Amino acid sequence: MNRLSLLFLATVCAASAFATTYVRVEKDGSKTYSDRPIPGGQPVELAQAQTYSAPTTTSTSSGETPREQQLLEQMDDFRYTSCSITPANDTSYTNPESVGVGVELSPALRAQDTITVTVDGQPIPGGPNAMSASLTTVYRGTHTVSAVVKNRYGKTLCQATSVFHVLRPSLNSPARRR
Repeated sequence: MNRLSLLFLATVCAASAFATTYVRVEKDGSKTYSDRPIPGGQPVELAQAQTYSAPTTTSTSSGETPREQQLLEQMDDFRYTSCSITPANDTSYTNPESVGVGVELSPALRAQDTITVTVDGQPIPGGPNAMSASLTTVYRGTHTVSAVVKNRYGKTLCQATSVFHVLRPSLNSPARRR
């Protein structure tokens, strides 16, 4: 039933697309359009609807590989077997003078790869590819250390995250005595 209705609708639309259109200008200046001749109406020539044809694409033969595909194939599937961060996850420090932050990779960082180590979203001191640092000003609270190793194409090869806590008891709130 639905197919029959759809076929009928398509036929009516196609027939109306080729029909002549008539227009009549009323006394108040408004225009009346119709697909049938109307008294005082004149046939109107309607312009064709604007269409667009997509440009043809050049197909590559089976022996030719597109440049993008060649670049993807050049990207190696190298992976680091181990990527760990110090301090270990959920480590707590009480009144530390400094906190050591570092990354251990296995195998070692390759020359063409880059590593970014951040503490609370900020790069650690030591510049690009720094793998360890001693943080001397660490405020109380919870801090997140993240490390991301990427190859020269920007593909992530290794990533790790760790959280550590710094406790700084205050003289204003000493431990409760019983």
